[in-house]
Amino acid sequence: MSLGDRLSSVFKGREEFDLTDGDIARPLFYLSLPIIVTNLLQTAYNLIDTFWLGQYSTDALAAISFAFPMVFLLISVGMGLSVAGSVLVAQHIGAGEEAEAEYAASQTVALSLLGALILGVVGYVFVEDLLGLLGASSDVLPLATDYMQVISLGMAFMFGFFVFIALMRGYGDTITPMLVMFGSVLLNVVLDPFLIFGWGPFPELGIQGAAIATVFSRALALVVGLAIMFGGARGVRIRLREMRPDLSFAKKLVGIGFPASLEGMGRALSINLLLVIVAFFPDTVVAAYGIGTRVFSVIFLPAIAVARGVETMTGQNVGAGKPERAKAAADFAARTMFVVLGVLGVVAWLGARPIVDVFTTDPEVVDIGVTFLRYVAPSFGFIGVMRAYNGSFRGTGKTLTAAAIVLVTYALVRLPIAYGLAEAIDYRGIWIAFAVSNVFGAALAYGWYRRGTWRDADVRGTGAAPGPGVGDDLEVGEASTDD
Repeated sequence: MSLGDRLSSVFKGREEFDLTDGDIARPLFYLSLPIIVTNLLQTAYNLIDTFWLGQYSTDALAAISFAFPMVFLLISVGMGLSVAGSVLVAQHIGAGEEAEAEYAASQTVALSLLGALILGVVGYVFVEDLLGLLGASSDVLPLATDYMQVISLGMAFMFGFFVFIALMRGYGDTITPMLVMFGSVLLNVVLDPFLIFGWGPFPELGIQGAAIATVFSRALALVVGLAIMFGGARGVRIRLREMRPDLSFAKKLVGIGFPASLEGMGRALSINLLLVIVAFFPDTVVAAYGIGTRVFSVIFLPAIAVARGVETMTGQNVGAGKPERAKAAADFAARTMFVVLGVLGVVAWLGARPIVDVFTTDPEVVDIGVTFLRYVAPSFGFIGVMRAYNGSFRGTGKTLTAAAIVLVTYALVRLPIAYGLAEAIDYRGIWIAFAVSNVFGAALAYGWYRRGTWRDADVRGTGAAPGPGVGDDLEVGEASTDD
């Protein structure tokens, strides 16, 4: 059997399964597996980027530590439009409205690129001030600013690539984005050392070289993605004549997407604010916190991927008029992720010391990191529950509900408990806050879902034929973002 045949037997395209009929587990698996691989590729790139900059200089490594949260925050601002576009495409595809799905995709690409250009200009002008507020030192601030200014200028490429991934996912194709991501990450990894160190004919650009490599690889990936969507051979098709910005459609897209942006920003801000609390303690605690969160980012990849799969299945089944099947998909995903992450939690608890040993040889950091993993590991399964139901909320267009659950869980539960217990006990209070908020978030998502908010949720509008003025027929329905 050839490599292509082996890949085909594992990764199946949308044409090989129906998201709106038959078994639930199989299509959800085939949707989610490529997303897991895609996210692993992105994680691998981040680790390799950090490795090369660590070889270049300590200041460059510190600068990237400030820049990464800033990139995450900027991407979160634009994430909402890609989520909104994905939901609309999924619902139209589920309803058999191919032309309307194409119009929604075309508008999403155009409006996202326009928004990214504006955000990039704002980021370029103000990024130095924002990095200064985060506490970057005088040695690190110029380097972090150089990196972020290049990223800001390339923001349209960054956003455009993520929009391509989201729209293809909404259509039900997660394999094509995975393959494009693989090519992008491979190019990025190869370019990094040449541009950072000035190998061969390239000048030595340091941290700015890493940023250029990222922007260039994302730009090339976007060109490939646009070619695929304009061609229409795989996934959803976009058309140039339908990309003229439609203000009424933009209003709808923002109405669905803004809460999704709040959800992403809430996660990003909580990470940074927790770091402020952690910074009250010695550097060994800060290092252990960094190791723990990196471990979590890998362990939670299946939950994130399945949540995206649920988002697509929910959207297509709501569009097809099958809300009960959408509910069944969310319930199945929640149960499955509770078990899978629960098992990973047991593994993390038992293997906490060898896991932390991989990242450091400092015995004090190891001891603190072990307590972090063992305090939080028993709550891993609850993260899967919250992610699964939030994916279903987004699939119905109820992005405000998903955002509210995240903001309440992190801002009103995790942060206050972390701050209070850190003062009352010690750093272990922060670890307790993680576990308590994970359980609370799952209970809140489950309880909210049981209220039946998934019923009659359809943000497609009337399904008018696309063309001039189509946005007037695509107003947000009553149940789109309100609960």
